[in-house]
Amino acid sequence: MVDDLTRPAVHALLAEHLSDMHATSPAESVHALDLSDLRGSDVTVWTAWDAHVLLGIAALKQLSADHGELKSMRTSAMSRGRGVASSMLVHVLDDARRRGYARLSLETGTQDYFAAARRLYVRHGFVECPPFADYVRDPSSTFYSLSL
Repeated sequence: MVDDLTRPAVHALLAEHLSDMHATSPAESVHALDLSDLRGSDVTVWTAWDAHVLLGIAALKQLSADHGELKSMRTSAMSRGRGVASSMLVHVLDDARRRGYARLSLETGTQDYFAAARRLYVRHGFVECPPFADYVRDPSSTFYSLSL
């Protein structure tokens, strides 16, 4: 469901996400969006719930008329390994196609902490690419893209 970012559970998961990003990567390599950035007019945020329990979050940022960026993919600790991230990624991909995007890109970390995320993206057809948008080469970042 598209989320309005008002619920405390969403705030808590986003705070956990940002905290982990800062604990894992150098500050200049943390590209996660904070709550105010996720409320931008160029960003759509979805959340997945099991009744009243938040399972995960994903966001899509419009970079241009035909290019989007996957942002803020995060699943709660209790939902990991249950296919939530994969389901959310498929939902974002479907929405990007509906919007007429030709490409969806993302940035993620190179550290071991991000290994599961990198495997998820590759399983869904993403391939490594050069930095896109305003990103620059960074030993703590790896970039992926998927032609839609």
